[in-house]
Amino acid sequence: MSSTRLELVWPNKDKFLLSPQDENGKPIWVERTHPAAREVRLADFIEAAGEVSQERPESDNLLFVGDSLDALRILNESPAFRREYRGKVKLIYIDPPFNTGQTFAHYDDWMEHSTWLSFMRDRLLLMKELLSPDGSIWVHLDDVEQHRMRSLLDEVFGSEQFVTNIVWQKADSPRMDAQQFSSSHDTICVYSKSANWHVNKFAPDGAVESDYPYSEEDGRRFKSSPLRKWGTNSNRSDRPKLWYPIISPDGLECWPIKPDGTEGNWRWQKSKVDSDSHLIQWMDKGSGLQPYVKEYMDAEKKPVPPVTWWANDQVGHNREAKAHAKRLSASSEVFSTPKPERLLQRILQIGSNPGDIVFDCFAGSGTTAATAHKMGRRWVTVEIQPDTVREFTKPRLTQVLEGRDKAGISESEGWAGGGGFRVVEIQQSFYALMAFGVVLTEDATGPRFARAVAGQLGFDWQPGVGVLCGRRGRMRLAVVDGAVGIEEVRAIVSELRESDRVTVVARILLPGAEDWLAENSRGSLLIKAPSDVLKERRRRRRAIEVGA
Repeated sequence: MSSTRLELVWPNKDKFLLSPQDENGKPIWVERTHPAAREVRLADFIEAAGEVSQERPESDNLLFVGDSLDALRILNESPAFRREYRGKVKLIYIDPPFNTGQTFAHYDDWMEHSTWLSFMRDRLLLMKELLSPDGSIWVHLDDVEQHRMRSLLDEVFGSEQFVTNIVWQKADSPRMDAQQFSSSHDTICVYSKSANWHVNKFAPDGAVESDYPYSEEDGRRFKSSPLRKWGTNSNRSDRPKLWYPIISPDGLECWPIKPDGTEGNWRWQKSKVDSDSHLIQWMDKGSGLQPYVKEYMDAEKKPVPPVTWWANDQVGHNREAKAHAKRLSASSEVFSTPKPERLLQRILQIGSNPGDIVFDCFAGSGTTAATAHKMGRRWVTVEIQPDTVREFTKPRLTQVLEGRDKAGISESEGWAGGGGFRVVEIQQSFYALMAFGVVLTEDATGPRFARAVAGQLGFDWQPGVGVLCGRRGRMRLAVVDGAVGIEEVRAIVSELRESDRVTVVARILLPGAEDWLAENSRGSLLIKAPSDVLKERRRRRRAIEVGA
């Protein structure tokens, strides 16, 4: 008796969705042999804000500008990124196009069901590769595609990895113009990568265990809140007894100065600071040593699992999110579909811990990244529209790291600024499909094309003397922007160490070159750009999947 797996089928499922819409609003489907179905594009670091790494830029918080599918391929396949992210992302939250048949100001939310399913499936398969064994994915949708998404997630992750459906009360009042029902909720579908996943339970005060990230030697868990007061009326003249210096462990005077340089005050009078000094913890969150107050978790009350109904008075609603996003925008416009930071705070509390990596490939106004930043998580986010990045995402994240965003969860997290991020621009394709096959574009020349080939074939980019420009174990890479014959191959092999082999990529292969290389450097390869480059990646991918 043959076994047949239950799966959701749709037209063109075996094809690659090149574009959800052409100029006539029709989807463009191509065969899986199309270069766009396999290309790993070039990613350039174009901008940095705040404190970033000089040695490992891939390890910074990252804002990708480009298509989410290209970003996912880069994170999974390009060696420098793959080492940082493949199998290491703790939590993925996505708020994808809902497919509601409407057109919003900042993205087109319209696709026929089969188009939408292909769009999502290609991305979910790569997101699964990013997740750590103890990771989880949270997919935020309304009722239009939620039931189809469940079937799709069953297929990609396995039905046994379904965790729950969370209902979020997104509205704080009914819509009086609704023709039938006024929709007041969205659904967040949660799947785990494996059986190793577990939730952070909630403490009786509504927090979760991860809210208390520090432990004393006796095992008591605690969190830290800033001793400096945030309130708008907190200043030296109003509360003079709360304005005084505290001596830090490095012997310097510390005053209650706000991040913007204005005078504030402490939460405690000096007598309480002196008597309860054991509750003071000095921490540096980007603006030098500052005093924080320890708050202990009640060990007498047992934490409980989170529930699946999230009311808007607990985690925020749409109107709250829009008001916050408007204050952070670089323009007079309001982002159409932001989510409240309190909602993302709850998700990150349950599914991650400080220091974990959080990923969102539909960035929009940047709520996921902003919330993760304030909560001490690393983050990677992707936005396809450069205008959205310029007007909404980047201005918001800049205000977060500078400590100028005091709304959302800033006060509850004690956020005063710090950290940094990099902007990563995904470059245009170096390949084009003509009637007679794949060709290289005019931009596919010089070091940039060589770097793209390195990423495509899984080589670390290591330019040096001569044409050798990459390494993958004992295999070196040489990219020649032209023809390669016996003389060129001989010169390349002469640059190798005795134990090394080389993959030579060239536009034109002259007679005899491949035979000479096979005879004189066994294990080396000579391949033609562009077609063989894409085929080589496909072979390498199969090797990765079988553990070769």
